[in-house]
Amino acid sequence: MSETATEKLSNLVESIPNLYRVENVPKEEMGGLVAELTHAVYTHDSLYGDFCPILSYINCPPDKVFDYMSDPYCLMEWTYSMREFKEADEKGLMVGKDKIGNTTDIYFKVVANKEAGVVDYHCAWDQGEKLWMIYLNRIVDAQLVLNKPGSVVFWQNCKHPFYNDNPFPEKAPKGRPWVGNFWNMFYAGHKLELENLKNILEYRHANNLPIGPTNR
Repeated sequence: MSETATEKLSNLVESIPNLYRVENVPKEEMGGLVAELTHAVYTHDSLYGDFCPILSYINCPPDKVFDYMSDPYCLMEWTYSMREFKEADEKGLMVGKDKIGNTTDIYFKVVANKEAGVVDYHCAWDQGEKLWMIYLNRIVDAQLVLNKPGSVVFWQNCKHPFYNDNPFPEKAPKGRPWVGNFWNMFYAGHKLELENLKNILEYRHANNLPIGPTNR
């Protein structure tokens, strides 16, 4: 008798340790493991150690959200501190000032795919050769996931090792704190920025206004 597809898959992974599958962990045991890992209170580090996810519902169609977020100049509206943009080269690299770092130059580019609903911001303080501060964004049609018009935006931050140690200390303005010093405030700070994004988009969509800034 030939193996079923399920049996073939099980045979492929049965020798790999530390997997939680119904074939090797009974439901009662799995329930206990899940209960053990579920807490009423979580520390900040346990939730946002190396990853800091932020999300929001926005009452604005996904295509409008994408058009707004993929326009680099819109970052001057909804971010707390990114200002004074200009083009740094012909390949989409921009440079501006991050006012949270006083006179800090921030280099960035937008990497977007409308079909996938992806708008990522590749950034770095002080230099534009290595853009290591990556802000990942996914725009999802709320009709699919919440059964109502609008969009859901998922924003994911990852704690790159450079947040702990500035790789280009010679380029830093004297006396300025390093961006990694603020990691424990990333969730709160970026949550407020996402609220800015939500409020701008919902206001303009509700009032049938141009979705992006009209002046550069």
